[in-house]
Amino acid sequence: RHVSSSSFVEEGEVDSCQDEEQAIQRLDALGDGVSSHRLEQALGDNYLGVLARREILRRSNDQVAMGVSNLPAKSGSFDAKAFYDSVQGSNCENVIGYLPLPVGVVGPLTVNGEEFHVPMATTEGALVASTNRGARAISLSGGATSIVVKDGMTRSPCISLPTLAEAAEFARWIQDPEQWSFLNNSFSSTTRFGKLKRITPTVAGRYVFLRFEAISGDAMGMNMVGKGVNQVLADVMGTYKSKIKLISLSGNMCTDKKPSSINWTQGRGKSVVCEAVIPSAIVESVLKSNVKDLTRLNVAKNLIGSSLSGSIGGNNAHAANLVAAVFLATGQDPAQVVESSNCLTQIEATENGDAVVVSVTMPCIEVGTLGGGTGLSSQAACLDMLGVKGTAKSEPGANAKKLAQVVAATVLAGELSLNSALSSNHLISAHLALNRK
Repeated sequence: RHVSSSSFVEEGEVDSCQDEEQAIQRLDALGDGVSSHRLEQALGDNYLGVLARREILRRSNDQVAMGVSNLPAKSGSFDAKAFYDSVQGSNCENVIGYLPLPVGVVGPLTVNGEEFHVPMATTEGALVASTNRGARAISLSGGATSIVVKDGMTRSPCISLPTLAEAAEFARWIQDPEQWSFLNNSFSSTTRFGKLKRITPTVAGRYVFLRFEAISGDAMGMNMVGKGVNQVLADVMGTYKSKIKLISLSGNMCTDKKPSSINWTQGRGKSVVCEAVIPSAIVESVLKSNVKDLTRLNVAKNLIGSSLSGSIGGNNAHAANLVAAVFLATGQDPAQVVESSNCLTQIEATENGDAVVVSVTMPCIEVGTLGGGTGLSSQAACLDMLGVKGTAKSEPGANAKKLAQVVAATVLAGELSLNSALSSNHLISAHLALNRK
């Protein structure tokens, strides 16, 4: 039953405008002497603190201002009817409501010479504050370099043939360069942006697992690649000399939403490497650690400890924390945090010991800037804050690549801060201060 709420919204809008004006006035009265993370305390009001922080972001640049303005924060600012209309048929079934989740911001974080204010949705106290410390250390050190070294979403169907000999022959046939034009044309007939890169067969008895890899523009690409794979299989099954039976469109060699060594070694989605050089003075003043202790901890914890545990892609302190928070804020598939948080963290001293070179190698960041949850208004606003909403106009795929680079840089900031805290035994004190009332 729809209940008219126009009078309530009008009254709420007036109150919200007054609150915002009050927050701006009190912010201006404070001047530049108060850190963003202390606004609630300085203003003596949590709500006004949030509104004041949004004003600071709006003043930073037009791109951030656009995103922040569209992210609900004030009473009466969320259009529930429009939200349910957008969800229907796209994002969720049997809807009974929505779940408010706090969104914090990290930044400015300098990545490839550009400053970002990164939205993070989380309920873990201390996470945003810690990551912000790492971002500050990175930006004070000249910023991070983040590079997509490989791009390709995968889908791996499982098919069967009548005999092992025929399965092995089919595997040879599909790798024959003479078949590429036929296979590529079949895949391309289903998409404008998807580009098939390769098909890798693996024979197991009479089964053949075909790992298709394709570029998917600014979409995360699972549906795009799945549609293309389905067409290729239909065309192959209609023309190949032996009888082929499709067992499953996904044979788990993709690998989606599960830990796997193939993703760790071969990559899936965007493979990104991100690096920063942090001078020892900043390690000591901002991160409250030192080069010797930080590098030693990284070897003991992230390399030796992870190896002893038999971890796949787990050579890091808490990459999943950062990936999950950015994924939730920007409308990515939360289940893909499983593989997207695969990460190797390296922290090494420079030759003269006056700095640390810190890097994260992340072979399977699975992100998109259109489709799925990215179309929801709040998540789209967060993408807008980063300047990556929708399809890149100049170069299809550029927005999704930039988002992956920012994700990796955010992980770098979080890894730098937490490993520093562990090396100086500050972890518990920080959590007790920021994660308890």
